[in-house]
Amino acid sequence: MANLNLTLKVWRQLNAEDHGRIETYEARDISDEASFLEMLDIVNERILEDGGEPIHFDHDCREGICGMCSLTINGIPHGKDRGITVCQLHMRTFKDGDIIWIEPFRSRAFPILRDLMVDRTALDRIVAAGGYIDIRTGAAQDANNLPVEKDKAEAAFEAAACIGCGACVASCKNSSAMLFVSAKAAHLNYLPQGAPEKQKRTLSMVRQMDEEGFGNCTNQYECEAVCPKEISADNIAKLNRDYALSSIKEAVS
Repeated sequence: MANLNLTLKVWRQLNAEDHGRIETYEARDISDEASFLEMLDIVNERILEDGGEPIHFDHDCREGICGMCSLTINGIPHGKDRGITVCQLHMRTFKDGDIIWIEPFRSRAFPILRDLMVDRTALDRIVAAGGYIDIRTGAAQDANNLPVEKDKAEAAFEAAACIGCGACVASCKNSSAMLFVSAKAAHLNYLPQGAPEKQKRTLSMVRQMDEEGFGNCTNQYECEAVCPKEISADNIAKLNRDYALSSIKEAVS
């Protein structure tokens, strides 16, 4: 175990209307066994001891499940390590004397609440626009008796791993939410239980995404590279196909 002395360049902003600025903090004697959020906790304790205002950031489970700990670290959402959230990032990945830049997820659709906290309820509204499955599946045993092709079941399961953190949006130069939307649509659209509402779900979710102000996808795959759950961009291709077909069916109906 070793201790690190680091310099933090942290974005501070009172609210969405405030201009915001970068402030510098010294993170001294930080154990390399600490997580990134534990490091921020230690820095905040020292700020409070000095009578200052602590750095505001989101967190909840600290187990890589909830997606709340959404920070951009040295320009990369969730940091440089692939397949993890910020709460799973450990200080041993940094070197003594490093300068670490910490900023919120940047997107017009994610207004800043304070410092490193952003409002990501736009993603919730997209999910809500997708509606629900209203087919009667019966008890668990009856539902499990419904045959599902293995490859489709696996694809649905992998898409359902999305935790809605918004890293895909923050990484995209257009602030596109296509990876998120495609994952949320795919994990229902792949399954027979989701078939009755597939057309309505696809159209509603994509249109809500556009209404929220997210940008267009230009297929450069930054989203796939930073996704902590490594959601495949193949889902985007599926969403595009489903949307095109659903639009045609809607037009002729």
